[in-house]
Amino acid sequence: MTENKLTAWRLLELETNDAFTNMAMDEAILRARIQSVVPNTLRFYRWKPSAVSVGRFQNTEKEVQMENCRKHNVDVVRRITGGGTVYHDAQDEITYSVVARKEDLEAEEIAAVYSRIYSGLAEALRILGIHADFNQGTVKACPNLTVKGKKISGSAQAHRSGAFLQHGTLLSEVNLKRMFTFLRVPWAKTRMQIVSIAENRITSINAELGKTVSATELNEALVKGFEKAFDSRLMSAQLTIGELELSKHLCMEKYATDDWNFYGKTNDQKQEDFARRILH
Repeated sequence: MTENKLTAWRLLELETNDAFTNMAMDEAILRARIQSVVPNTLRFYRWKPSAVSVGRFQNTEKEVQMENCRKHNVDVVRRITGGGTVYHDAQDEITYSVVARKEDLEAEEIAAVYSRIYSGLAEALRILGIHADFNQGTVKACPNLTVKGKKISGSAQAHRSGAFLQHGTLLSEVNLKRMFTFLRVPWAKTRMQIVSIAENRITSINAELGKTVSATELNEALVKGFEKAFDSRLMSAQLTIGELELSKHLCMEKYATDDWNFYGKTNDQKQEDFARRILH
């Protein structure tokens, strides 16, 4: 493998957390990267319990069937990234996050960042036996990865001070009836109406291969895929003490609060001051 300036990438191995912790960790890593106290980082995680994440500028009440989420113990969290509302099943997906500086990916434009990262996902799928295509998206829809025209992976980004966070899903399985129990689609008269449409727009690894791929197999393919895409060694590591402290703070003060999740309200200055003190 060619040695280059990307060889210092850090890999945070697959783990499982609740929605609030997952989003707090992603932001903590981003803040740490902005301050240059950690290297570019690739992280894999799952959600327990299942969750719905809404985009930074979305109206939670309009996008989520809150009563159903409460009834079925499904977390609801707002991301710092844009994009649409996503259902994260505890068993049926792996979520990745990439935190880096754009210059380190040699990608000046946002579309180029998406393309570079999606090449890692596409390579992982190729390893598993699936050919996937990069879809550049539209003004209203973020870029995504498709198989025979059906979406298999979506993502969203946040950019700050020359660094970015991109996180997204890769579906191993998909249960559309369950998904749309929690997602609100205003124009659909019934859940089955949206399910019938979504069947032609969304797919999964297991559906494409006709067999079940374990989380371990998928994770191993993802590591290999990103190593090839980044032309980089992924060095297994842990969050720093500072990142852990910051993620706990962000979880309690932001991501687990109704002010943030329902109204998008947060004390950015307080969090910025805490991050400066704790990260070193």
